[in-house]
Amino acid sequence: MAMLKAIHAQEDREAAEKKATDVVAKLKGMRLAKAARCVEEEASETLSYMAYPREHWIRIRTNNPLERIMREIRRWPRCVSDCGS
Repeated sequence: MAMLKAIHAQEDREAAEKKATDVVAKLKGMRLAKAARCVEEEASETLSYMAYPREHWIRIRTNNPLERIMREIRRWPRCVSDCGS
């Protein structure tokens, strides 16, 4: 997990792609060929947010706003039933 986070912690896409290559080599060295193949094939897709200006990265690389909305939707019926008593 730490290796995957390190890829996305890089300053720009070029550095992130270099780190992804390093992670793939390390995973292969650890005999995790399936994980290495997954990172190798999908890393560029997960870095697509880096094509946008840096100030937008945090908003596009995570789905936290969507998760918050879903949490509120799940919480709402409990709140209504508790408040209505």
